Amino acid sequence: MSTSIKRNFVHCVSTIGFAAALTLAAIQPAEAQRQTLRFATANVSSYGYAVGNIISKTLQQNLGDDFAVVVQPFPSTTAAMKATMNGNAEFGYTADVGMRGLYKDDRPFKGFEPEAGLLVHTLYVYPMETFLVVPADSAGQYDSYGDLAAEGLFFSPAGFMNWINMNRVMSTLGYPFNHVEIDSATVSDSFNSGAIAGAAAYTTAGTGLPTWWREAELRSDISVVNPSEKEREKLRSSGLTPVEVDPSEAFSQDVGVETIWGVPLYLAYNVRADMDADLVHRILNILYKNGEQLAESDSGFRPLARDFVGVQVAGVAGNPGIPVHAGLAAFLKEHDAWNDSWIIAE
Repeated sequence: MSTSIKRNFVHCVSTIGFAAALTLAAIQPAEAQRQTLRFATANVSSYGYAVGNIISKTLQQNLGDDFAVVVQPFPSTTAAMKATMNGNAEFGYTADVGMRGLYKDDRPFKGFEPEAGLLVHTLYVYPMETFLVVPADSAGQYDSYGDLAAEGLFFSPAGFMNWINMNRVMSTLGYPFNHVEIDSATVSDSFNSGAIAGAAAYTTAGTGLPTWWREAELRSDISVVNPSEKEREKLRSSGLTPVEVDPSEAFSQDVGVETIWGVPLYLAYNVRADMDADLVHRILNILYKNGEQLAESDSGFRPLARDFVGVQVAGVAGNPGIPVHAGLAAFLKEHDAWNDSWIIAE
């Protein structure tokens, strides 16, 4: 190759390289500016994971290309909360009962030191109602939670919000928490073998069961055991007011009661106080305006679609001493739903 050809070849390669470098330089800032919003959920078989996917899809469609909204499953709700507080996610799947336990330093948060910051009230998405179920052939032995208290019970997977909810219910009633950990897919087999005397079940927004309970009721004859009137009154006086659930809306079989009395909790995707307030406010408005679309995707969003602001107020009011994210505070003030006794997170 002649010297002039070599010189032209080097010049051409240099020109191409320079142009590629300019293109890369133009792309990198745009990629670097794209913000990732990670939703830490419970495991992939949980309802929280399904909800996280629906919310993330709605946000991705409305936030645009400046954001990448992703869902990251964790073994339990507690694990998702801790991951978010350690800086490994932006939104942490939780509930009013989980938030209360966190701020009271109760188990499973006792001694927990977050690396990035605590969760604060931000986004409440749907209610759940927790109650107890036993095999139908043993239902005649139990007329109250007290009758079941000495038995081995599966209160849903350990660390999940309904497990925490039943923990506070039994504690409030002064009963032992005799939890037996099993694979949630084996509830029916565990009933038949006598490994457990009963198990906690739950509905979402008063209707529907989680997948593992749907499978259990198809394989077993079951009955609901309600708390007695005395127990319900004790729960009410402690702020854990049981609500009525229509069994025909939840189960495909007769479960032995005309009304289920479930203790509700509000599930949430909360964030740390350090998330940008304008972004949180924007996200709340997107979900507020798309409530009907969310409800069409899953019936559990119906209460949110009916009264988005009211669900947020209920979530905060359950633990009024916990700080409220500045973005949610601004949203509630716009809708004349802010309580001046509440605390805005710094």
